[in-house]
Amino acid sequence: MAKNKIRSKELAAILGITEANLSLLKNGKVKGMKIETLDKLCAALDCQPGDLLEYQATEPA
Repeated sequence: MAKNKIRSKELAAILGITEANLSLLKNGKVKGMKIETLDKLCAALDCQPGDLLEYQATEPA
């Protein structure tokens, strides 16, 4: 976010989430997010989803 000159409080407001939930997102503590949230995040940060997400394979059950 520092590269984009946007504060956590402002980004949380744009996304419509709390700063606490934004912190969880930033620290990889969430298991998923709405496509709408990802869309808003990419628009706010002027980036692509691939800049934010990394695929991690899961073990088969």
